[in-house]
Parts: sequence; C-alpha cells; structure tokens
Amino acid sequence: MGDTIDTIDTVKAGHRKMWALGDYPTLAAEVIWDLGGVLVEASGVGSGDRVLDVAAGSGNAAIAAALAGADVVASDLTPELLEAGRKEAARHDAHLEWREADAEALPFGDAEFDAVVSCVGVMFAPHHQAAADELVRVCRPGGTIGLLSWTPEGFIGEMFKTMKPFAPPPPPGAQPPPLWGGPGHVEALLGDRVTDLTFRRKKIRIDLFETPEAFRDYFKTRYGPTIAVYNHIAGDPGKVAALDEALTDLVRNHNRGTSNTSTDWEYLLATARRRP
Repeated sequence: MGDTIDTIDTVKAGHRKMWALGDYPTLAAEVIWDLGGVLVEASGVGSGDRVLDVAAGSGNAAIAAALAGADVVASDLTPELLEAGRKEAARHDAHLEWREADAEALPFGDAEFDAVVSCVGVMFAPHHQAAADELVRVCRPGGTIGLLSWTPEGFIGEMFKTMKPFAPPPPPGAQPPPLWGGPGHVEALLGDRVTDLTFRRKKIRIDLFETPEAFRDYFKTRYGPTIAVYNHIAGDPGKVAALDEALTDLVRNHNRGTSNTSTDWEYLLATARRRP
C-alpha cells in the first residue's frame, strides 16, 4: 500500500512540475481564453450559483463564472497557475476563491456545488475514473457538470499523438488526456449517476501564428506538456530535430490560412445533471 501511495505522490509531483514549466497563463490568455465563457454559458451558470472549477489553471472558466455573478472556487494542483489566476482575476475585477486541490481527491464536501466545470483541465488528471467520481461527488443532486475537452481527432489530440513517440512512457494506470474528448468515454465515466447528458462538437479557430514554425516555437516555450517532451529528448539532437519537423508538419497539414497560419481546434462540450 505504501508503494502505491508513493507512486501516486510521484505522479502528482510530476504533473505539478510539468504545468509550472513555461508560461501556460500567457498561452491561455492569448490563445484559448474565450473557451471559458463558452463553457460557463453552456453550463447555465448564473447569479448566486455555487460553482467549482476543477483543474482551473489560470481561471478562464472560473473568472467567466464569477463575472456572471456566481460564487466561485477555482481549484488546481499547481500553485503557480493559481497565483497567475489571482492576478488575472484582479485585472478583470472578478472576485472568487482560489484553492490548491487534486482533481482526483477534491478537498470539498459531498454535494457542495450547484455546478462543477472544467475547461481543458480535468482531462489531464491521469486517472480518469477517479477524477470523474470526484466531479460527481461534489455536485449537488440536480446540479450541473460541464466539461470542455480537446477531442482525440482534433488538432490538439493530433499534437499529443505527434509528441507521444518522443515522450517518456506514462506512469502505470495513467490514461491519455484526449479520451475525455470522446462521448463514449465520458458517458462511461459518469455512468448512471447523471441525466440529460449532452455532447456538442465545436471548433475554435486559431490564427495567431504567422508560420508553422512560430506555432511550434510558441508551444516549445510556453506549454508545459510540450516543454516536458523536449526536455526528455534534449540530449538527442536528432530526436529534437525530428520533433521540430513533426510539429511543423502537423500545423501545415491542418492549415486553413493563406497568409497567417490558421487552424481549427476541435473540442467536445459535455453537460449533464447529477441524478437527484
């Protein structure tokens, strides 16, 4: 039992370290900030609702919920992201609570929240069923669970597939994040504990990068999972060059633009109610 706990603690420490790499708050603000509002609107969050944002990062969903009038707690495993979130909330004049918390063992009571949401966050918890169980547990009967996740078939899902051959092997029992972007996976995780489970596939167009190389270099310096893979192969220039090429090829293959690079990133928007 002790060895199992030590392994879990090591995995959590690794995830905390990975998301502290680079500058995810800047990436979230510049690239995907609007997705937080999309999730909040789809989840029907409004004034007076008690809301938990799980794996909130720097708070694009949590801040949107607070600005909608909700009483919000933003939780995340990584203290550096929470600190960035506090500063971002202050810039938006949004008032909410920030708590360090593991998505697989949330420090909140049963049925404590009217809505439990996660915007491309909980999908990165390594043990999917444990995280799903916690989402359900802390949501009140009749309350809303809202999730926005990258799909396996979409651009970010393809990016993770591209990086996989260069990455270290995942810890035992860890599952790939983009599985949360598949309706069947989410349905199996939540089971009969929810009703009114609905799915919508949507896309966000990203046209911030002039070239595929600019996209690659941006993610190499700001996105923790990408930085971690490059760190793993740093001693092998051949592998670094191969990953550089693979990521630029990925962008070229998805490019819809003629001047700036323009790519569509698909996500799955899932909403449900906890069964009364």
